[in-house]
Amino acid sequence: MNHCQITGRLTKDPTVNDTATTKVARFTLAVDRRGKDKGADFISCVAFGKTAEFIDKYFTKGMKADICGHINTGSYEKDGKKVYTTDVIIDEIEFGESKKQDKPADDFVDVPDEIESELLFN
Repeated sequence: MNHCQITGRLTKDPTVNDTATTKVARFTLAVDRRGKDKGADFISCVAFGKTAEFIDKYFTKGMKADICGHINTGSYEKDGKKVYTTDVIIDEIEFGESKKQDKPADDFVDVPDEIESELLFN
């Protein structure tokens, strides 16, 4: 079965193109390695149609993404030499982390609603 799940960060903003039939989004995902060999692998990702539109609208450089897809290999000739490619074709993509919320200033205290009604100055 050709299925993969990957979590990583976009190395730059996605490149999105319109073809004659659909929209295509391409980007590279930096994926941390486990174990002693610290570092990252850079995975080429491609999405089509509605998924490409979603990526174009919501994903930018540095964002964490969780993707599910399948691996696609291919090749082409460049300057008389054969070049091999490996891409992950995205079937599903989700935000890898929630949007960071602004923290209140150190001198500000959030008062829970149930306590606020009991305060003297209300």
